[in-house]
Parts: sequence; C-alpha cells; structure tokens
Amino acid sequence: MRRFLSDPSQAHYRRAWLLLLLFTTVLLGIGIGLRDPWPADEPRFALNALEMLRTGQFWFPHRGGELYPDKPPVFMWASALSIWLTGSVRWGFLIPTTLAGIGTLLLTVDLCRRLYGRRIALMSGLALLSAFQFVLQAKTAQIDMMLTFCTTLATYGLLRHALLGPARRWWLVGWAAMGLGIITKGVGILPLTLLPAWLWLAYSRRARGRIAPITLRAALQGVAVMVACIAAWAVPMVVMATWGDDPSLAAYRDNILFKQTGQRYADSWTHLEPWYYYLVSVLPWAWMPLVLAFPWALPAWWRRLRRSDPRILLPLSSVILIVTFFSLSPGKRGVYMLPTLPLLVLALAPLLPGLVTRKRLQWLGFGLLALLGGLLLAAGILGAAGLPALTKVAERHAVSPWAWWIVIGAIAVGLLVILRPRRGLWALASWLVVFWVSWSTWGYALQDHARSPRDMMAQVRSITGADAWLAMPDFDEEFLLQSRQPSIQFGDRTPASAQFRRAFAWLQQDRSRWMFAMQRQAEDYDCIDPDQIHDLGIQNGDDWWLIPATAVDRCQGDANAAPLFVAPTTLPDHTGSAPRV
Repeated sequence: MRRFLSDPSQAHYRRAWLLLLLFTTVLLGIGIGLRDPWPADEPRFALNALEMLRTGQFWFPHRGGELYPDKPPVFMWASALSIWLTGSVRWGFLIPTTLAGIGTLLLTVDLCRRLYGRRIALMSGLALLSAFQFVLQAKTAQIDMMLTFCTTLATYGLLRHALLGPARRWWLVGWAAMGLGIITKGVGILPLTLLPAWLWLAYSRRARGRIAPITLRAALQGVAVMVACIAAWAVPMVVMATWGDDPSLAAYRDNILFKQTGQRYADSWTHLEPWYYYLVSVLPWAWMPLVLAFPWALPAWWRRLRRSDPRILLPLSSVILIVTFFSLSPGKRGVYMLPTLPLLVLALAPLLPGLVTRKRLQWLGFGLLALLGGLLLAAGILGAAGLPALTKVAERHAVSPWAWWIVIGAIAVGLLVILRPRRGLWALASWLVVFWVSWSTWGYALQDHARSPRDMMAQVRSITGADAWLAMPDFDEEFLLQSRQPSIQFGDRTPASAQFRRAFAWLQQDRSRWMFAMQRQAEDYDCIDPDQIHDLGIQNGDDWWLIPATAVDRCQGDANAAPLFVAPTTLPDHTGSAPRV
C-alpha cells in the first residue's frame, strides 16, 4: 500500500484511490452532529459511554447506574473516546461506526487490488458503497459495523497469507483481529468460516501451489494470539469480578462470558424468527443492488469453482457458512448479515467488469430505480394530498416526509429519463448517492424531533423543575440519556409490575417527586388520579404521561419489589467537564 501511494507511475490510479477515499468519507460521514442517538440501540451505547466518562468506570459498562452485561466494552470505549474528543454526544456517537465503515472499505479495496488489479479494486469499492445495508450501518451507531471491520481485517490478514503468501505476519494479524472482534461482539470468530474450504484446497491436487497450507504450528500460534487479545480484557475483568467486594460483578462475569455467548446463540430469548428469515426477509434488501447480478454471477462462480479458484471459493464459502450459522440460531436480526457484505464483494470483484456490460443487468437496475422512485413519488404526492391512511401514519410518528419523498422520487424519474435503460445501473448508483445525502441531512432534520426525546425531556424539566427527582419505570434508554434532572430506574430485567410498585413506594416518600411512564402501562393502575396527569403526547410511537407524587396517594407501593438505581448521567456535574448530550 505504501509503495502504491508513493510510486510516481501510479499517479492516475493514486488520484482515483484518493477520490474514492474522499467520496467514501463524505458519503459515510455526512450528517454527523445533525441528530441525537435514535432507538433501538444507539441511545443505549451512548449512555454506556457517557456513564464511563462521568464515573470513570471503564472496565464494567453501566446503563442507568446498573451493570450492563450484554456486550463487551470495546465499542463503548470507542464511543467514549469520540464523545470525549468532541465534547458532545451528538457529535461523537456516530464517529466509531463511520471510521469502521471507511476502514472496512479500504481493506476490501486493497485486497481486491492485490488479487485482481487496480481497476477491479476501484469497482469493488463502489460495489460495496452501493450495498444498502453497508451504508445504513455505517450511519448507525451500533456494534455491528465495528464487528464487521474486525472480521474484515481478520479476513484480509488470513487471505493475504492464503492467496498472496505465505505471510506469517498477516496470518497473526488476522487472528489478533478475531480476538478483537470477540471482545467487541462475541461472534468475532466468523472468519474461521474460511478454514473448511482453505483446508480442502490446501490438500487438493488441483489447487496445490495456489494457496498456502495451514500447519499445526501456525494454527497454534494464531489461536495463541487470539486468546492473548481476548485475555487482555477478560483476565482483568474476571480477576476484579471474582475477588472484588461487589457481588454484582460476579453476576456480570457469568452473564457476559456464558449467557451472552453460547446461550444467546443456542437458546435465544429475543428476536425469534424461522430458519429462512435471512433468505426471505433480510438478504434481498441488505445485499441490494448486488443481488441483481446473481443470475449472471451464479454460473460464473460455478465455472470458477470447478477450476478450484481459491480467490472465489474462500470468500463465497464463508458467506454461505455465515448465513447458515446464523440461520441455525433461533434469535435473528438483520444486522447479523453485515459481515457477509465485504466477503460477497470479494467474490463478485473479478466479475464486475463483465457484469456492468450486461444489458439485462442495466435494465434490472433501471427497473429497481423505477420501482423505488415511483413508490416514493406516489407516496409523497398522496401524503401531501391528505390520503387518510398516510396521514394517520404521519400523525402517529410525528413525521410528514412528503416533500422529501416527492423530491427524491422526482430525481429518480429525472435520472431514468436522462440515462435511459442502457445505463440503468449508473442511474441507480447516482440516485443512491442522492438518497443517502438527503437521508443524512433532510431526513435527519425531519425525524430527529420524533425519534429523539430531547424536546420532551426539556418539557418534563420545565414542568417539574430542574431539581425534582424523576422515576422511570420500565425505562427506555433514549429518555434516560436526554433526562435533564436527577432520575432513577428500577432494573432492566425487573418485571414492569414490580417496577411500578417500587415507584409508587418511592413517590410516596416525598411529594415533590415525579414519575415518567408510558400511558399504556400507567393506565392499568386505577389508583392514579387522572386529574393530575400531564399528557406529554407521542414519542417513538407511544403516549407518555408525567405523574406527580400527589397523584399516587391511593396506590399500593412496595419498597422491596425492585432495586433502585440512580442514573449518574442525570446528576449535576460540578466539574463542568462532562460532555454535552
């Protein structure tokens, strides 16, 4: 890479490379600082990071004053660092995933350059940027993009050794990246799905000499490096949890090491879906528009596989095994497929020059853009005209995107007219750039007030006063993150009914206290005086009530029904050094 960037004979391609890097940085980075963290996961990780900075407790993540054992702390560390550097949650929380997305693309492009040449490398970068899920997750502050960077770095290291080696240093880098991926999110071992095809090819007579063999010594060294990376976090954590004086840390240790890994995969308790969920409900949109090329890619792959081409077999077999691996688990989320995208691009890379010349593929791109643009244009016009069904949805979510949809729908129509079906893929790619830029600016401005409770929590403070204590039974992290006054919660795993009983007892101890609760939960308690309730309206699809302590005098409280946690991010910071939300 260093020689490529410094060689004068490479000036043309160096400029193209730098333009791709600049384009990627702008496309993925635009919108940073324009919105708050949005549910489902972003407020949780921002709250973890903010609590680390406020309390100085970096080894054991907390959420609302309570230990958070669901994920290892690496992503929270990265978020805390970016928030600290920028001095603001709003400016800092998206930076780790943006950088991870840029890094993932650079690794993919560089590996394609070494395998297939500079032209195909640049095309592979554009192919990855066209993938809908890739850009979406690079603009979403969830762990999965950082995990994907780790798995892509591991894949890069292993394939540098397998296909361009032997390269012992890159072999060890790959295993180190897997270790980092494991302490980012437990499934950092996904690059091991390269090994079955690798071992088969290494001992296949037809592929002999085209792939580096795996020796027992090299395997043991790799595993040792991976374990050392994991131990750098796990050993201090286990020592502090086992021999510390806080019994809750031992529960954290057991949860993070066992329940959140093997048990979560084999006996998941959330996001339960059938085995075909990814094939039917995720991959068609997550891999779009790359899936449009499959009618031509599949026979081309088959021809190359018959020749035992390791450059195709290794990434393609890894994609298949990863999809199978997650399909076998009862718990499924669409983001689990994100690590397959760089591998899919690696498998498609040598086919890209031929694919873009296919007239029917250009027509498919034209048709997809016509469908997307037509739907958005029609929905925007009907919504602006007051179609009752669309108006009802807009009122429910407090967003009226009609003008935005009309504009990007009209742009789609304009691109279709100008570029015609013979350049359908270019029309689709151009429109996707327009979509992501408008999503990250206009779209953020439209949605932020509805998806972030910043304004609602400011209203709560204006009603209660800045010093009034606030209880949040069955809390959502976005409200706790945006709270402007001392706030408490009653345990994430505590049943809602027990939380309300504990909240009633807490409110009855001091008549200056308040409770912030979902209407659909609070209205189950007839003991609450309805005349004293402040109806705050809709936020994130639910109605919310602000209830004073004087309204629950007739309610039956129980001070032992649930634990009580004070959220440190809601307490006054007298140092003046805490980052802004």
